[in-house]
Amino acid sequence: MTQSVAFIGLGAMGWHMASHLPKLGIEVRVWNRTEQKAHDHAAQFGTKAVAIEQAVAADVIISCLPTSADIEALIAKYPPKSGAVWVDCTSGVPDSAKQLAQALKKIGAAYLDAPVSGQTIGAERGTLTVMVGGDEQAFRIAHPIIQAFAGLIEYVGESGAGFAVKAVNNTLMATHLWALAEGLTVLKAQNVDLNSALNCINHSSGQSGISQNIMAQRVLSREFPKTFALDLLQKDIGIAIDLVQQKTLELDILERIQQQFNRIEKHQAKQLDFSAAIQILERDTQLELKI
Repeated sequence: MTQSVAFIGLGAMGWHMASHLPKLGIEVRVWNRTEQKAHDHAAQFGTKAVAIEQAVAADVIISCLPTSADIEALIAKYPPKSGAVWVDCTSGVPDSAKQLAQALKKIGAAYLDAPVSGQTIGAERGTLTVMVGGDEQAFRIAHPIIQAFAGLIEYVGESGAGFAVKAVNNTLMATHLWALAEGLTVLKAQNVDLNSALNCINHSSGQSGISQNIMAQRVLSREFPKTFALDLLQKDIGIAIDLVQQKTLELDILERIQQQFNRIEKHQAKQLDFSAAIQILERDTQLELKI
């Protein structure tokens, strides 16, 4: 039976995800690179700010860091105890997940790649979609813990499968965003009212999560609030393209999407919300998508 859980990484997503764990009625340890943030979280939600050594000593460790490289470095220096389950909610690299699963298996621990989708609002509401790859027995142990911040938990296959699904999902999100922006650009050029057009699309077969929740709220409003950084989406698209190339598949649309989103340099993309990528299209066409 799980006696303790730790959450590592209190960023935009992790802060909210970890806030739901105390509802489980077990000890919840939190650790963040910026120590004060862990103390702030403990004060607000009743978690316990700890040193990294105490965090990785928990029965179930959940991590939410920017990249697989961050997780690899952390586990190499601070491995979990035998019998522990490490649930990695990072949007990571499938090959890294496979290697970490093998490494932890040697010391009697388990590693699950369990990336999440639903943005910060889903993290705050505890309604995230979690796609899990790895050992099924470890998944059964971790399931009731993950449930604290999830609306849907789906076991998708062996190690690396969760990361693969997340990378493809985010690449599809980018594709939907770009395709919708191109469609609205056509309508803008025809002097069609974009707000009315979008309302029609959202009640027709062209609708998507992007058309319903992103386009009007971020692009047409010109607000572009930063909730999911563009450089992280660029990373996820890159992971998906690597999977395409590993199997020597010829999939033109996904590769073209990567080309478009990579036109913004990483240092700039780090400061922008992913929706701001549409400004590239606006510069190309000299047509601004606004209400």
